[in-house]
Order: sequence, then structure tokens, then C-alpha cells
Amino acid sequence: MTTGGTDGWMTKRAGRRGLWTAAVLAAGLGALALVAPPLTPGTIESAPVTVITTAPPAPVVPLTPEELSAQVVPTIVTITAPAGFTTTAGTGIVLSPDGVVLTNHHVISGASDVTAVSMSNGLIYDAEILGYDSVSDLAVLRLAGATDLPVAVVGKSAEATRGDAVTAIGNAEGGGVPVPAPGVITNLGVTVNTRNVSDGSRNQLKGLIEVDADIRPGDSGGPLVNAVGELIGVSSAGNAVTDRTETSPAPQSYAIPIDTALPIVEQVLGGRSSETVRVGPTPVLGVAVKDHAEMPAGAEVVAVSFDSPAERVGLTKGAVITEFGGSRIASSADLNAAMSSRRPGDTVAVTWVDATGQPGTGSLVLDEGPPR
Repeated sequence: MTTGGTDGWMTKRAGRRGLWTAAVLAAGLGALALVAPPLTPGTIESAPVTVITTAPPAPVVPLTPEELSAQVVPTIVTITAPAGFTTTAGTGIVLSPDGVVLTNHHVISGASDVTAVSMSNGLIYDAEILGYDSVSDLAVLRLAGATDLPVAVVGKSAEATRGDAVTAIGNAEGGGVPVPAPGVITNLGVTVNTRNVSDGSRNQLKGLIEVDADIRPGDSGGPLVNAVGELIGVSSAGNAVTDRTETSPAPQSYAIPIDTALPIVEQVLGGRSSETVRVGPTPVLGVAVKDHAEMPAGAEVVAVSFDSPAERVGLTKGAVITEFGGSRIASSADLNAAMSSRRPGDTVAVTWVDATGQPGTGSLVLDEGPPR
């Protein structure tokens, strides 16, 4: 992330896309109609049998760039998410008239508050973070007080094929003006390794749609649509660090398939937390941990935040957490899993062994913090 308006997910690429003016927003939608032909009677030999025939499906007529923008732009929001000394800018996709929005987790990670501007009415909304999946890089928001917002036309990413024309639209460079990035699908089912330049955290995303569209900082969380404007992906990683071949096209950008994203949205809206999906406010323990390579097995504390629940209960650097809330902790993943079912305000018993080998135990109350 970088200060002042882009998501900073990956290094910017050369070349700029032209800004789209308000006239694009006013462009009319081209009408598309797929009309089934009338049923046709027929005969076989001399028997009076009625045969039903159907014409082949009418070819799909791609939208013009103006029609595509007129359909898609009103269904997105531009997102601003202050986090410490930096501000992240990104994009979100409106999924319901009352303001349920899908975006990337890395857009809102660490944010103290989130606001969104609707591209349909120009209004600024406070955005509540309903839940997120940091592993899949997805987050679900709700715009406070939103009503009657246009929603995305959802397609099926399973029907996408290499060579299909696609367009990514988003808040490129954090300018607040939707910018289209046309391209084609170059690969499917791709795995990429990503790095957040703000905190250095790394993540591996799997099953992505690879495109040669110039997805750039600020586009993160925005829609990837097919030739008729149907949502098939969520732009996530532009120019990620991945295994490339000499014949790989440039630029390379990536989107999370919508077929992958929607079940996570449904899980969040259904209030079902899991090991990777957080629903509701984020609880804070106040430690950074790693796997402890020696006995006792557990989550080794490498840093403790000032005045955090961990510090108040007596945890210090070098301590190994072995139990949390009654669950055995053998690794940092175990601690993360135990935290996934907790909420701010929960009282939790903790057992550890400190850096000198002395056992410790205590009870703490989890704080509330920003999404992580």
C-alpha cells in the first residue's frame, strides 16, 4: 500500500488508460434480446408425428465499450480505507440494492474506518465490514443507509475460456473515476504468490483467472466482466510474483473467480465464521507468533503490542502459548484457528511457558481491532 490513494498491491505498470468522463455514465444501455423461434411441426415418413425443432442459440452480441460502461460503472463503488499513516484506495462491487459490497481483503486490511462512493448516485457511505477471508483475499461490506442501488449482473466464471474478451473496471490509481482495462483471458486456474508492500505480508492465491488487462493499484476489488457485462471475477492481483514462462504475455493480472467468491459472501451473510472466514468485529490478542520448533510445541510469541490483552496477562517475547480457551495449541495455525471463533469482549484462559522455561497461566479479555 502507498500513502495517498492506491492499494499498492503490486508494482504499477507503464502506460495509462484514458479517464472516462461523466458522459460515459450517461451512455444508454444497448438492448439485447435472445428470442426463441416458434416451434415448427414436421413429419417422419407417413406417420402423423409432430417433431419439435429448435434453432441454434442466437450468437452473443458483445456490448460496445460505451454500453459496457453504462451497465457496469453504476454497480461499483470507490473505496477509501485509512490504516495508520497510509490510506488505501480500492474498488467494490455492489451485490444488493441495500448496499452489500464485495471487495478484496487487502483493500480494507488494518483500516480504522472505511468509506465508499457510489458511482450510481455520487453519495458517500460509511462502510461496515461484515466479514472477510484473508486467505482468499475477499471482504464483504455493507453501506450504511444505502437503498435502491444498481447491482452487478452476475455471470458464471466456470463458463469462461481462454481467449474470451474481458474488461476490468475500477478506481485505477485511486483517482475516483472508473477506468476500463480491456483484455482477454490468457489462462485459468492459476496460482500466484502476492506481497503487500505496506506490511510485507505474503499470501498465495489459487484458481485465479489470468488476463492481459492492465489491472492497476486502485482496481483491486473491482469487477472483471465478460463481453456482455456479466461479473465473472474480482480483480485482485496486478503483476503478482508468480512462476512465469518466457512466452507469458505482459501485463499479467489476476482475478478471483466469482464462483469462488459468492460462497464466501453467503457464508459471511449467514454469520458463519470458520478457520479462514471472520464474521463481525475482529478480536485482538496483541501478539505476533510463529511455530515453535522445539518442545514444548506451540505458538511462540515474537512480539507483544503495548497495552494489549496479551501484555496485560503477562505474555512476553519468547513465551510459547500451549493452550488457548481450552484448546491445545501446537502451532501458530492452531492459535489462529482458536481465535477465529472468538469475538471482542470474550474472556479466554491462556497457558504458556515463558522464555526461561517457567509455566504461566492467566485469563484475558480480547480487545476489538481492525480487520487483519
